[in-house]
Amino acid sequence: MLDRTHRAEEAIRASNVVVGYKHYLNHIADLIEGKELLSTGMRQEVDRCRAALDRASQGDTVAFVSSGDAGVYGMAGLAIEMAAAHGIDVPIEIVPGISAANSAAARFGAPLMLDYACVSLSDLLMPWETIRRRLEALAGADMVVALYNPKSTKRVCQIEEAAALFRQHRPGNTPVGIATAVGAEDERLVLSDLDHFLGEEITMKSIVIIGNSSSKILDGWFVTPRGYKV
Repeated sequence: MLDRTHRAEEAIRASNVVVGYKHYLNHIADLIEGKELLSTGMRQEVDRCRAALDRASQGDTVAFVSSGDAGVYGMAGLAIEMAAAHGIDVPIEIVPGISAANSAAARFGAPLMLDYACVSLSDLLMPWETIRRRLEALAGADMVVALYNPKSTKRVCQIEEAAALFRQHRPGNTPVGIATAVGAEDERLVLSDLDHFLGEEITMKSIVIIGNSSSKILDGWFVTPRGYKV
């Protein structure tokens, strides 16, 4: 079972209409029995958002479901933007969830103990040159980075470019964690390093966490020290 917050579960139970990507709805099957379900496939986020806002404007209590946290690469921002753009005046509540980087970090140990950033490598909505500039700045700033959407069947070079950028600023033995399908039955966790992690299986279900210059592996745990004297 994927990580869920009590507030998110309560919000779903209180709704009469649930909208979301069909794969995500499968993860909350225990909460949505008897409710009206509106689902679409991948890359139909705008259609899902429009359906959620339309039903909310009709007086329904709608749970618009994202994976992880709705405000982290989820649907919260799109819902607010579309409501404002189309003059849809409905009450909106953003219920916090657990983002994939946090779930993955907990499995590995404490790699996000110090300053870190999240970057999506998907260039469907953002130019790759913009993403690349951000990666280069973060690599130079010695920040731990969690990479979302690292690789797909058609998009394979971005993770390779990212690795090359970080390798310019960090040693090859810098810890790298690859967490795939965290919390699901097919969860897979791999600890590697900057020199070798590209040889591991990485998919769209993966989160890749690249440590900073102080990150280390301690008794099998991936840890970024915060600076305490121990």
